[in-house]
Formats: sequence, structure tokens, C-alpha cells
Amino acid sequence: MVNNLTPGKTFILSLISGFVTGMGNGSVFGAALMCALGRARFEDWGGWGAQAYDPTTFQGFVDWCMLVFGAAYVVIMMVALNRHGELEAVAARKEH
Repeated sequence: MVNNLTPGKTFILSLISGFVTGMGNGSVFGAALMCALGRARFEDWGGWGAQAYDPTTFQGFVDWCMLVFGAAYVVIMMVALNRHGELEAVAARKEH
């Protein structure tokens, strides 16, 4: 048997599920950081448009955390699905 769960076939699934899960975890990380540190050394909470992604503001820092966590989860999903496909292919070969 062949691995049917290649990265090319699972990219969209990995992208959606990885970013939804990862960005959710990134926002929880930001909320926990806010509860633990308050504003800390962030002089500004952030703002609209491009200012929302300025990492020197609190909102920008949390937004970047969400993006980084999301990208990391996409990679984790792609590796996990590919490895699962490899294990299924090995198990299918053993059955025959």
C-alpha cells in the first residue's frame, strides 16, 4: 500500500485545523500573560489596522503569538498526518 496522507493531499486540512487550534492556544497564552504580567513594559495596548500587528504593543504581541502558534500547529498537523499515513500503509502491507 501507499501513503495516502501526503503533505500535498492534507495541506488544506492542516492549514485550517492547525491555525484554528494554534491561534486559539496563542490567544489563551496572551490572556494568561496579561493576567500574570498586566501591561508589563507595553506602553500601548495596540490599535486598528497595521498597529494591531506591531509587536511593541500588547495587542500586537498577542497577535504575533497567535500567528506563530498557528504556524507551529500547521507543521505539527502535517507531520502527524503524514506519519499516520505511513503507519497505515505499513499495517495494510502486513495484512496482505
